[in-house]
Amino acid sequence: MSAPSSAPGPQEGAGWRRVGRQFACPLLVRQFPPELPFGFVGRAAPPSSRLELSLEVERIPAPKALAIVQRARSVSEAELAHGGGGASAAELEVERRSAEELGAAVAGRRQELWRAGLRWVARGGSRPSAERERQRLTERLAALGFRSRVPQYEVAGALAPAGTTVARPSGYWQTLTTDGLAALYPFGDESLLEPGGILVGLALADASPVVLDRWRQSSHSWGLFGTTGSGKSFAAGLCLLRSLWMRPELQVTILDPLGEYAGLVERLGGIVVRLRDPTSGRLNPLDPITTGGDRREKAGRVATMLRALWPSLRDEEGAVLDAAVSRLLARTEGTPTFSALRAEVAGAGADAGRLTALLDVFTHGSLQGLDGPSTRELAGPLVAIDLAGLPDDQLPFHLTYLLDWTYHRLHAGTGPKLVILDEAHLLARNEGTTEFLDRTVRHIRHFGAGLLLLSQSPDDFLARAAGRSLLRNLAAVALLRLPEVSEASRSFFGLSGAEADWLTKARLPTEAGYAESLWRVGPWHLPLALIASTPEFTLLRETLGGGRVPDADGTTAEGGGL
Repeated sequence: MSAPSSAPGPQEGAGWRRVGRQFACPLLVRQFPPELPFGFVGRAAPPSSRLELSLEVERIPAPKALAIVQRARSVSEAELAHGGGGASAAELEVERRSAEELGAAVAGRRQELWRAGLRWVARGGSRPSAERERQRLTERLAALGFRSRVPQYEVAGALAPAGTTVARPSGYWQTLTTDGLAALYPFGDESLLEPGGILVGLALADASPVVLDRWRQSSHSWGLFGTTGSGKSFAAGLCLLRSLWMRPELQVTILDPLGEYAGLVERLGGIVVRLRDPTSGRLNPLDPITTGGDRREKAGRVATMLRALWPSLRDEEGAVLDAAVSRLLARTEGTPTFSALRAEVAGAGADAGRLTALLDVFTHGSLQGLDGPSTRELAGPLVAIDLAGLPDDQLPFHLTYLLDWTYHRLHAGTGPKLVILDEAHLLARNEGTTEFLDRTVRHIRHFGAGLLLLSQSPDDFLARAAGRSLLRNLAAVALLRLPEVSEASRSFFGLSGAEADWLTKARLPTEAGYAESLWRVGPWHLPLALIASTPEFTLLRETLGGGRVPDADGTTAEGGGL
């Protein structure tokens, strides 16, 4: 009987090394981009890849560092004196000044120079699989602005551990300043772990969990912003599930313009109010119960609602309407109706202009279902109000009076509460509705409540003072893929150029199987992957509507966007 064969010994070829049954294919970074891309490790090495990253660093003694900087300055000055050699005079002048400033910083011990070797290693059970992994890495690094090199016949030197006496391959070492070296490090743990919170995502750099507890923060409200298909609805669904898991007593209200959450709410045993269904009952927008009987406050809210419905109202028409609403609410003992409001406006005679005709929509038109006393309440621990099927131009009006009723629900209840407001940009179109939403965000904390606001872009709110106030009062903001990041957004959120560029390329669920996001929580900027467990994914895939959720194999099926 022959003896069993042993594993093959180490072998090495052009760009690869085999030890046992594992192949290692190194890749060297020989030039960094001018500005290090934000979150480059997570983008270059997705969690599913078999890649290793190592960084070897040696401090360059000060005398030698000064000599290096002086040599770089001298080269720039020489090229300037001889016409630039292909580079523009402006570029050479920038290099000369940079070298001069760096020399002063090194001499003053404010900066040091370092030799840094950044090495990736792709591994696989076969040579083709390891080389394919390395090729994909090369392409991703090139897209991020890195220039890399495969050490063809220098694999032993490339793979040798730090501190080895083996000669490193050409291109292994790069010279970096202290600030440049600090920018390389993806290894610092910036994760937040707040006891009692929910998992909001995994850090792209090292897959460490980030757990936030909105109830421990000065504001209980968060915002989710991203383009269609970026994963907002799925992220909101995860937030809902995990919040209910941590706090089963949580009272939840969902204002759902697209009807995406109805299936999930019903599966969780909640109530869905479908406004397009005439049998669902009436929530009278004029009912002063929402302000605790304060009719003056109610008159102001009604005026805001109606201006949201008719944004083209002229100032004089708005004044007549506001006066009529105030008179009606001041005089009527019971619940005012739109029929009574129309009669009040008609009594203004010629000053009413077209207002009487506009109010006909509540007495004979598509909104006549709202003309009358309230016939239902928003009762129950989990309630979703489904606005799907209603005319688009009426959605801001509906959202405003429903937010008013939600405010009443928050005031009346006890314990922690959460409001999910989707398509919030509909309320950012009008100054009055933006101000009302801002007041809601600022005040609902007093009721133990928080708002989860979803919209496509923060720019929807940055154009108005009330919108900027609203954004400032969100304790956490998650930015998913954005088509572009305006200078206003970059300035408001304190984003670097690399962060702004990254957000326009953040991977979508259909690309990566999860959504990439940048969370701004206090001073932290956290790049996170929004990932669901298998039970969460299955439930949300089956119940969320209006989108397409990637299956585990990368294909898509009907469901909510991941």
